[in-house]
Amino acid sequence: MVMNSGLFEIVLLAAIAAVILFRLYTVLGRRTGHEPPPQDSLRLSPSGDVPAANDKTLPVTARPALAAPSSDPLTRSLQDIHAADRRFNIDEFLAGARHAYEEIVTAFASGNRATLKPRLSNEVYATFDSAISAREAKNEKVTFTFVGFKDVKAIHAAVKGRVADITVTFVSQSVSSTHDANGVVIDGDPNSVREVTDMWSFERDTRSNDPNWTLVATSGAEA
Repeated sequence: MVMNSGLFEIVLLAAIAAVILFRLYTVLGRRTGHEPPPQDSLRLSPSGDVPAANDKTLPVTARPALAAPSSDPLTRSLQDIHAADRRFNIDEFLAGARHAYEEIVTAFASGNRATLKPRLSNEVYATFDSAISAREAKNEKVTFTFVGFKDVKAIHAAVKGRVADITVTFVSQSVSSTHDANGVVIDGDPNSVREVTDMWSFERDTRSNDPNWTLVATSGAEA
């Protein structure tokens, strides 16, 4: 039987197409349903939404797991506090301690009991209040300007039951002088910056919703 030219061309084209498909199959393979997903060029935000191009909000990241127990006693104690309260962060604590220190020493110098009372334990407040009362009885006035910190660091930490305790050393600079009823300087120097080293201990119930720490002990010496 003689094949006409039209039919011959169709068969020839079909054969060529079959060869091309076979070559593609051997080169690309076939999907099995177990291929790894393609790598995305844009990571999704934690909510699953793609952040807008001008979105400058920092993504929320999961809190990292606790590090392995440290051989350093202070680090190990700070890890214990974090284990008791997963919100605890030593850097955030020290930032708060710096703010509290400046606020408390300034309030003490001015005799501001309203600022002092909620930040101090009953025992520490009684000591501060007594010193303020003694100044008031003599009609003495304190001029005080806080200059800044040279160093702030935690030196001791512990967890007793549900109560965390951290002792911090503050090396601060300030200008302070005490004047008698006639305005005469009886202590300090209004024209000189002095350096003071204080050791303060703060406590907090790790199960409390109140994030604030309470000052429970103080000691210090002027350099």
